[in-house]
This record gives sequence, structure tokens and C-alpha cells, in this order.
Amino acid sequence: MDSVRSGPDPLASATSSDARELFDASTDAAVVLSGRGIVLGWTRGAEDLLGYPAREVVGRPAAPLAAMPEDPVRIAAIAERCRTGMGWSGLIPVRHRDGHRIEVDLRVSAVFRIGGDECFLLSARERRQRWTVGESVLDGFLTRSPVGMAVVDRQLRYVWLNDTLERLGGVPREQRLGRRLSELLPGLQTDTLEGLMRKVLATGAPVTDYEYVGWSWSDPHRQHAYSTSFFPLVDADESVTGVCYMVLDVTERWNARQLLSLVNEAGTSIGRTLDVIRTAQELADFAVPRLADFVIVDLLEPVLSTVGHGAWLTDAGPASARPVMRRAGMSSVREGCPEAVARIGDRVDFLPPPRDPGMLIRGEPTLVPVLDPTDDLWIAEQPAWVDRIREFGLHSLISVPMRARNTVLGLTTFVRSVNPVSFQPDDVLVARELVARAALCVDNARRYTREHAAAVTLQRSLLPHALSGGTALEVASHYLPADPTGGVGGDWFDLIPLSGARVGLVIGDVVGHGITAAAAMGRLRTAVQTLADMELPPDDLLAHLDDLVLRLSEERTSEEAADDGASAFLGATCLYAVYDPVTRRCAMARAGHPPPVVVTPEGHADFPTPPAGPPLGLGGIGFEAGEIELPPGSLFGLYTDGLIAAADRDMEVGMARLGETLARSGTDLDTLCRTAVQRQVSGPQTDDIALLLARTHAVRPDHVASWDVSPDPATVAEVRACATRQVEAWGFGELAMTTELIVSELVTNAIRYAAPPIRLRLLRDARLTCEVADGSSTAPRLRHARVTDEGGRGLFLVAQLAHRWGARYTSDGKIIWAELEIP
Repeated sequence: MDSVRSGPDPLASATSSDARELFDASTDAAVVLSGRGIVLGWTRGAEDLLGYPAREVVGRPAAPLAAMPEDPVRIAAIAERCRTGMGWSGLIPVRHRDGHRIEVDLRVSAVFRIGGDECFLLSARERRQRWTVGESVLDGFLTRSPVGMAVVDRQLRYVWLNDTLERLGGVPREQRLGRRLSELLPGLQTDTLEGLMRKVLATGAPVTDYEYVGWSWSDPHRQHAYSTSFFPLVDADESVTGVCYMVLDVTERWNARQLLSLVNEAGTSIGRTLDVIRTAQELADFAVPRLADFVIVDLLEPVLSTVGHGAWLTDAGPASARPVMRRAGMSSVREGCPEAVARIGDRVDFLPPPRDPGMLIRGEPTLVPVLDPTDDLWIAEQPAWVDRIREFGLHSLISVPMRARNTVLGLTTFVRSVNPVSFQPDDVLVARELVARAALCVDNARRYTREHAAAVTLQRSLLPHALSGGTALEVASHYLPADPTGGVGGDWFDLIPLSGARVGLVIGDVVGHGITAAAAMGRLRTAVQTLADMELPPDDLLAHLDDLVLRLSEERTSEEAADDGASAFLGATCLYAVYDPVTRRCAMARAGHPPPVVVTPEGHADFPTPPAGPPLGLGGIGFEAGEIELPPGSLFGLYTDGLIAAADRDMEVGMARLGETLARSGTDLDTLCRTAVQRQVSGPQTDDIALLLARTHAVRPDHVASWDVSPDPATVAEVRACATRQVEAWGFGELAMTTELIVSELVTNAIRYAAPPIRLRLLRDARLTCEVADGSSTAPRLRHARVTDEGGRGLFLVAQLAHRWGARYTSDGKIIWAELEIP
């Protein structure tokens, strides 16, 4: 090892406590030396200490690094000591790369081996010169320290204090010495403070950072916050002779913490609902008595309205010279708010003098530290307030405009009367923070209320205003919007008249809430009506509807999701059913929707489960239709999931309860519909509820006549005559000729262009229906024949004679139908 120089006793090891105080291994320079003094390892700390990078020292002797002559005898003794496992530490000089000398505290570890070679670990730290301070410097520091300091004896009487404490308390040093704190500053928590001093005297344990608030003679009109620490004074025989305490004015820190605490507490107390009036009242209730003795919240009339934009002022300028406001909330330490000039709901025009509507635009608070009832401006502009100022001792006021998103919402005014301390600028900061938080909540509630009202209006306008099931169904419906906090959903239902006296029933639920869901519901309802008019069977109709929802989702991906980050997925559930009063059968298919409920004429409730398809919008999965028979007088119900999941009940429990309700007899359909919803909903619900009930009727057998038609043109006359006789037998003689023409054209077309079997059916219902079925799937086409054409006018004549006509496809072919109005 290279030469080292130690202190007075180079072989004496430092004690373990001294070593811990002297070294910190996390910042030491560390070097690994071989038994021959060659550097094997060099840390970043060593490079920072001596300036040598590792590449310049590793593999070379360490002796040149020492700034002292070599001493082989001492080196050998140190090495031998380390071989015994003792280690060594001492002070040696070393040389920096730039040549200057450095004194370092060196520690050498016990010897260890690497691959059989003897090695030593050296760690070093630069020795720093200890700083000494003179008595005069120390005395000046204590006297002029920014921290107040004092010493009291065992009787808690002052024996010494510095200038800072004298200035903080406002009591001259001469009056303090020899007296106790409780005799000098009654505005502080003197009993508590002296109790802490006695505790330090008794236990000898210090008390640190005790915070409290109070008044002192240096600033008697403003409350200050202080942080105080107490330490025992111990003499040579370890007995406590007194207490030294240190005081720091932490008013700003205290106020900032109180403000943060108050604002955080306000976050849980203000804006708990999406109701403008309740939010305004929550602000008033929270501020009394925490900040003021009387608080009023006045909101602009458009803010309280659900019509229009709800803003009176923006950064663009005023819409009128004088804002029109209404009292939305108020609170007082006095019961009944007797200080109030106006009550909740009254129109008000209060602005603190001078009446400047521009303050609402600028958003700057108005502070009136002292209210003077003799002020000419108050007397001229607010005479009613002057009376209240005199009667209730209102003496200080802060008015803060309520603004959110560059929109003025109203004005909040804080008044003190019972609290004798006038408002200070720090109180304005607190009031401003509270009003800003409340304003955001009010604006959110205003926007939500307006959007909710618009969504409800849109949804109600899109739902059917009157339902008619013709002679096939007696119908009733009930729609209940969600609670305002849950948002308007996308529930819808409809009844669609089809050919052959059949009726289509549909119910659906769009995923989501708000205007978007209501608009999507309107588009889907229109699509269902269009697809149903095309006479599609239930499973095909849902397949086409699924394609439409996929396209709507793609539109939302490119338009809405990019703007507001909304989910691109637009999903919906739906159930579509078709009831035929002639066959008394109901075909249906569903897409992720709850099954229908059926109550037989005998009062037995059941939930038939047609094949469950996926919700609309997933794509790639087909739908299946199911069919059930509904005897005349059966009750057929469609509903959305909000009805059976209301009040957080299990859906199976909700379905069972719905079945029990609908199974009651002797109740008209409208009453039964309302009762069922009321029984299912016991409180506010977060989802819309829709219920559609239909009681089935059947077409009498004598109101249906049908004939098989031979594919021979000669049979047209015979079939035409049969149809004419049947219409006359029903008492519709005035329709005989029209029916004869329509039957003739439809049967002739079936014989000429379609395939057997061919069948004619006449159906007497709300209208007279002529149907011709054939075995061909070729779609009929209405065309306009030219003057020289001998044919091609058959369907044109049918279209002109019939109220409406069309075609629907069956598993065996198609049916061409035409309806005639019955006189």
C-alpha cells in the first residue's frame, strides 16, 4: 500500500460512534487496492474528489496520489492490522489532479480476497474546517433573529427576550421582564401556552411547532396565527432551570391552509345536485357562519330559465343596461333572515353603490370594509338596505360576481353583523374562491337543466302521440322519464299498422342518455317504421336495423368522438313483433331486449322467450324469429329494462312482480298500465321506463273468405264473380265493381307472371282487403304504359282504385294486397 500519515495515534482505530459521525458511505470516495498498492477499482466519488477519471488510475500504483513521503513501516503496520479484521482510520493528505493538496479522512477496511489476491477497500472524505462563532456574533444573531425568542424562569416570568418577540407582541421589553405571558397578552391562548411551559419544566421534553391564533397589541384589529416551540434550559447538574420558547408569525401559511381546507370542504357541500336553486342555497348555507353572518345569492333570470342560452352578459359586453335578477338563495345567523330586503324567488336589482353593471362583466369583487348608513349613495340607490344596516348592525360587505366560462350568472353578497371584525382583503380571496366553485356548479346545473329539458321535449316529440291497434289490438302505453340526475334515455315504442289487419309492435332502448340518445332513438324509430312498411319479417327487420346502427356508429366515430371524446359505439336493444288477428299468432324477434310478458284470458302470466339475439350495433350475428299463439283477450306487454330493474331490484324479481300486477283482472288497460309502472318504481330511477300493453282481438271467421285459384286464365271470371258476391253479402255493394276490377287485375297478373299455388283472400276489417298469394318471389313493378301499349296497366289501375297497396313475402312466395276504404 502507498504511504499514509495518521493522527497522534496512527494505529488507534476510531470508535464506532465517531466513525458514524465522520463518514457517510453514500457520498464517500471509494478505491480498491491490491496488496501491492495497485488500484483495482475507482468510483465516481473518487473521481469527484481527486479529479482523476478511472482510466488514468486503474492498474497503476496509488503511491503518487499521496501528498506525503512514503513510510513503509507504518504502511506495513496498518496492513497487518487490517489483516486481523480490525480496519483503520485516520487523516492523510492527498493531491488533486490539478496539483492542490486535500486533507481527507481515510478509512481502510479489513482485508478481503479477490481470486486469491489480497485486497483493501479505502473510503475517503474531504476534511472540512469547523466554523467557530464569537460571543458577540451569537448575541447579535439571537437579538436580531426573525424568530421571536424568550426565556422564562420556573415561575414562567420573562428573564430575556429578543427584539423580534418584543415587536410581535407589541409589549415593550421593560414591561415584559419579570411578568408572565397571561398578564401581558390576554388575547392569546395564554392558559394553553403556560400549560405547555409547565409540561416542559416537569418532563424536560420539548414541545415543537404548536400552532394557535389570537390577537396581540401590535395589531389588535387583526387575528394572527403563530407557531411556537418550547425547550428546557438545563444547567450543569442536568436540572431544568427554565424554558426557552421561539415564536414565528405564520398567519399567511395559516390562512392559506384554512382557505384550502374551506375550499375542499365547500367541494363536498356545494353542487351536490344538478339543480340551480339548490346549488345557490348550498352556497349561502355553507358561508354562514364560516365567513359571514348573512349571505344572499341573486341569479340572472335567464340562468333560472330553461329557454334560450341563459346568459345575460359575456366578455362581449352587456345585453342590457340593468341586469334583471331573482333571489335564488340566502342564509343568516338570525332565524328567518330578517335582514333580507327580498325573499326567495323575488325579483331584485341589488348592486352595491355605485351601481355599476360593469362589475359583473369584469368579475371584480367589491369590498366595503365599513357600511355607513349615512352615505348619500346608499341612501339614494339602496334605501331599503340603509334601514337594514341600521336595524341589524350590518357593518361590512363583500359582493362577488358569479361567473363561469366567460358567462355572468349572478351576484353573491356576504355581510357581517354579529361578527365584529370587518372584512379584510384575505376574506375577499376566500369569498372569491367559494363563489367561483359555486358558479361552476350553477353553470353545470344550468346547462344540464337546459339540455335535459331539450332532450325530454325532443323525446316526447318523437314518441307516438296516439296509438291505434285497429280492430286487432286494444292498446295503452306509459312513459316515465328518468330522474333529472340520471339524464333522459333513449327508450321508445311504437305501433305500426300492416297489411292484412296485422299490427307491428316495437319497443327499444338506445344506450346512453341526453340529447344524443334521444336523437338516435328518433332515427331508429323512423327506420323501424320504414322497414316495417316494407313488410319485412321480424328477424330481417332487426338485421337491417343492425346495419343502420353500425353505420351510425361509424358516423359518430368520424364526427362526434373526435370533438368531445365520446365513445364511438352506438348500441341499442329492440324487440319487434307482428300480430295477425286472422291466425291469432304473433311472430317476434329481439335484439338484446327483455322478453315480452303474456297474460292469458284466464289470468296466467308468462314470459315467452323468443331466440335472444345480440344488441344492435355489434354486427356479424344473425337474428332468429319465434312465434306464439295469442288467444283472443290475451294481454301482450312490451317494456324496457328500466321497468324491471327499478329501485335496484333483481331483474327476475322485477319480471315476476310485473307479471303479478298485469295478471289482475277487472282493470281497464290505461289504469293497469299506470298501476304497473307505479308498483315497479318506488323512488327516483336512473333510467327511462316505457311500457306498452296490448289486448288481442281476433277477426271473426265469417269476415274472411278465400278461394284457391287454378293457373288457368279462364278461372279469372269465376273468381271475380265469387269475390263480388262475397262483398255484396257483407253489405258493401258500392265496393263490388271496384273489388271486381282489383281482383281481376291481381289474379290475372298472378296467373300470367307468377307460379302456383295461387290463392285469393278477402278480409273484412277496418278496411276491405284483397290479397292474392302466389308461389313466385318476383317483385311486382308499377310502370306507366305508353298509349300504344296493349298491356302494363294492371298495377297502375290497382294503385288508382285502392286506398293503398303493396306486397309482402312469405316462406312460400309473396302476397300482393290492396285495401279499400269502407264507406
